Amino acid sequence: MKKCFLVLIALFGLTILGCSKNGLSGGKPPKAFIEINNKRFETTLGTYCWQENGKGKCVDSIGPIELLKGKKPIEVKSGENITFVMDYEPKPNKFHVIQISNNKETEIVVKDNNFSAPIQKGLYYFSYGVWWMDEKEENLSHGDAFYSFSLEVK
Repeated sequence: MKKCFLVLIALFGLTILGCSKNGLSGGKPPKAFIEINNKRFETTLGTYCWQENGKGKCVDSIGPIELLKGKKPIEVKSGENITFVMDYEPKPNKFHVIQISNNKETEIVVKDNNFSAPIQKGLYYFSYGVWWMDEKEENLSHGDAFYSFSLEVK
């Protein structure tokens, strides 16, 4: 009986250790930046869900245009290269980028964390969605975050 109890305690301890390794750290998603010509610009964190130490937290926010109201857009040149940067491990392993201009949403192709600024002059809003998906269990997310930023093509 005593041996069974010790085995149960050992299994419980391993379970707790295993769960904590699957979680993320920091209490909320890390800061995300865009980099243009070796200069970093911080994005604005919006809606997110974050799992840490077996506890989850979700925060809902307004959309990118409303979230960035009153913030100065980042000035870029037409077609300029833009890189997403996140100083956090593990890196998110799924992402999605939407560009919003004149009430029209367009999905942006991102390759190796890079995309090109729009060609046409104007003001553009972006939603950069990232997910920390489980490596083993399909469709299991340990966290997600949506970051917003705006670009003004001069």
